[in-house]
Amino acid sequence: MNRPRILFYVQHLVGIGHFKRAAAISRAAAARGMGVTLVSGGQAPTEIDLGAAKLMQLPAVHATEDDYATLLVEDGSQADDVLRRRRAGLVLEEFERCQPDVLVVELFPFGRRQMKFELLPLLRAARDARPRPVIVSSIRDILVGQSRAGRADEVCGHLETYFDHVLVHADPSLVTLGATFPQENRIKKMVTYTGYVADRIAEENGEDGTNEVVVSAGGGAVGRRLLEVASTCRPLTALHDHIWRLLVGSRGSAGSLASRLGRKDSGVIVEAARSDFPALLSRAAVSVSQGGYNTIVEILRAKTPAVVVPFATGVETEQTIRAELLRKRRLIEVVPEGELSPESLAKAVDSAYRAGPGDADIDLSGANATADLLEAWARQTARNA
Repeated sequence: MNRPRILFYVQHLVGIGHFKRAAAISRAAAARGMGVTLVSGGQAPTEIDLGAAKLMQLPAVHATEDDYATLLVEDGSQADDVLRRRRAGLVLEEFERCQPDVLVVELFPFGRRQMKFELLPLLRAARDARPRPVIVSSIRDILVGQSRAGRADEVCGHLETYFDHVLVHADPSLVTLGATFPQENRIKKMVTYTGYVADRIAEENGEDGTNEVVVSAGGGAVGRRLLEVASTCRPLTALHDHIWRLLVGSRGSAGSLASRLGRKDSGVIVEAARSDFPALLSRAAVSVSQGGYNTIVEILRAKTPAVVVPFATGVETEQTIRAELLRKRRLIEVVPEGELSPESLAKAVDSAYRAGPGDADIDLSGANATADLLEAWARQTARNA
């Protein structure tokens, strides 16, 4: 039997969280001997290891924190119909080249509706192919925007037309799909929970992060404010004599932030986001961050005392819901975005430090569990060919 073939589509628009989760799953599947191609619709971060998986990079598009609907190219101009047609053609060409046993589409149809111009042709091609691949929707723990009129019906319609399975990368003991998707019962037979997807920890023997306050945030306006407030609140905390390491995420400039702080402080280090973040976190005294999926998973795995300031701009509720679930289990401290100040953050940092590390009994085996499922489904396709 030929080795199983997996085609995995992912489009990240602002941060790189979606890509990181897809990369971790792709790497785990490729490590089992499967032929995995990861199709990236956003610019793939070079620091993320794909292992033996192959990357197929589309002409990249992204969005802004306050406008997910408008697709932008690298120079900031809007993507046009020519680019859309080109991308759609490239996606279909890759599908034909790969002839996958399993097609995985990240987030759609629950999200990424702005990518229908290339996803619906891909799904139609997969549905009509002979042999037909198993078609899978891969989603995170918490969704947004599903309560809008007609949205859940549209999602279910696409699932029933094209998809075989929905993989929810979560632990149902913490949160179930029904918490943010109103028609869970309609698709219940399609749904499998995998556990949370944690990236592997690379071998790393450095000392950076040891007993530090590690502050991490994206490069957008909200992330910049968190980083600046964190640097200001340092003297107000019991950890004023610790090093505070500020990590600036995607589309942010560490140099720009350092210059805006306007002072030389030997106790504050400002640098770009690092690929060894999990190792830094495991050695830290306290983590301060936003509440994205990957960061939260790393906090849970490291069992590091943590303060989370959830991103909550506009209709975004995902990070707030996740953070509140963990706060209720006394695993993190939470500062709402609208209440962020040097004083509120300092109080939360001290509280997290005094409380010490949490011990969450939450399933973090999602990468390997997903790889197991993909392999089983791929072999099912091969048997039916």
